[in-house]
Amino acid sequence: MRPFLLLSSRAEDLAADGEYGAILRFTGLAPERLRRVRMEAGPLPRIDLDDYAGIVVGGGPFNSSDPEDAKSAVQHRVERELSALLDEIVARDFPFLGACYGVGTLGVHQGGLIDRTYAEPVSAVRIRLTDAGLVDPLLDGMAPEFDAFVGHKEACSVLPPHAVLLASSADCPVQMFRIKQNLYATQFHPELDVDGIVTRVHVYQHAGYFPPEERDELIARLRPSSVTEPGRILANFVARYG
Repeated sequence: MRPFLLLSSRAEDLAADGEYGAILRFTGLAPERLRRVRMEAGPLPRIDLDDYAGIVVGGGPFNSSDPEDAKSAVQHRVERELSALLDEIVARDFPFLGACYGVGTLGVHQGGLIDRTYAEPVSAVRIRLTDAGLVDPLLDGMAPEFDAFVGHKEACSVLPPHAVLLASSADCPVQMFRIKQNLYATQFHPELDVDGIVTRVHVYQHAGYFPPEERDELIARLRPSSVTEPGRILANFVARYG
């Protein structure tokens, strides 16, 4: 069986390894069936899509809507490389699941508007499936409403013209969409449970998502959250395309 490929852009080992481990746990994949490339570490190697069952893009510190002159050289490189890869992925309708940063990358690539209008603080929010989401195979078995962890400075305020909206929340209208039949992006984090979000809070406490002095108070608010459903999306992705 072909492996899946995780494209990560987290420079912090604790966050990057936690993301990789969570995807393994939720999908049930053995490590040899989930290869990982850390895009921030160096140029993207040549990727032959025929070698893989599907591609997952994890979250990260980059914001697609940042002013061009504010982006680092690494961010510019990662964006160029992902855009070129998405040219082929979209043309082939190749299985793709982008989590958080996936909305920015796939949304921009397909003509959506990504800006700061619908940013959400680090929190658990109620996600509601649309009518299209209720019948989408990647959301099979999901409750019509469920809680998921978010924390983002930008979001998709205008869908790409041919995208299908699959999920929304009260403060962020675009929480998940599909392009063609096999290309998906979520704004929420399907890989995060309570332990995972607490780790991220520690890792990114100085990244501008919340005042650092409020870290412990934020963790205390997050710990009682009941976030159990989102990981099913990762499991469904692997079951459908693996």
